[in-house]
Amino acid sequence: MALITARALHDDKSRHIFDCRFDLRDACAGARAFAEGHIPGAQYLHLGHDLSGEATGSNGRHPLPDPQIFAMRLGTLGLAPDMPVAIYDDAGGMFAARLWWMLRWIGHRGPVAVLDGGIQAWQAAGFPLSQKPQTFPPLAYPLIATGPVVKAQDVLAFLGASSAFLLDARSADRFRGESEALDAVGGHIPGARNRFFRDNLADDGHFKPAEQLRAEFMTQLAGADPSTVVHSCGSGITACHNLLAMEVAGLTGSKLYAGSWSEWSSDPSRPVEKV
Repeated sequence: MALITARALHDDKSRHIFDCRFDLRDACAGARAFAEGHIPGAQYLHLGHDLSGEATGSNGRHPLPDPQIFAMRLGTLGLAPDMPVAIYDDAGGMFAARLWWMLRWIGHRGPVAVLDGGIQAWQAAGFPLSQKPQTFPPLAYPLIATGPVVKAQDVLAFLGASSAFLLDARSADRFRGESEALDAVGGHIPGARNRFFRDNLADDGHFKPAEQLRAEFMTQLAGADPSTVVHSCGSGITACHNLLAMEVAGLTGSKLYAGSWSEWSSDPSRPVEKV
């Protein structure tokens, strides 16, 4: 299962737990929150330092890291490819989903699940937090092969075709180009459809039931095969939330345009649409 409940995580002592809390406005906020209190046994992974590579100005705000470096980082934290993993944040899975996708990207064989409802669900269940740092003996994490990642040239190739379409996870106002606080250009890639990632969540911050997610995505897909969907957002973070939600809904096979809008809009020769 792609999601795990607080109770199930509490009772399952076999999983390596990773805390991915982050704030796009304050890059140190997640690490501070982790130090103040985290799920016992968790280790912290930073969006900018661990889950992203070097931004050059033309490859997006949060480009994927070198997969070999990422695998080595996991190994230093005591993770091996067959170990079970649980991931959480405090933003409805917004950042946890990035690590969930990245582990699939590098071919992690063990089960990987995002804590449904995040650290808030853990606390609401009455489970304690810890300030104790957790370390494990380092292990080898051999990188065999990485999964497919859609690139800007791939998107250019299928614009206007029926072979694939983009599903943009940003808010509707950013998608339409009415508001843009993070990137220099507003709007979206021509032909993209909009599915705000927070629409995957119920009012209590948990993911909607699988049947409801499936019905909503099937409406969005309008009969298209899930494997033709390419997910994008601002910088390849919240797009992973839609990927996760589709997985929960049983709609598998979609892909990630990791550079997303921040990469696409950095080249003025690429077309932009505003509606």
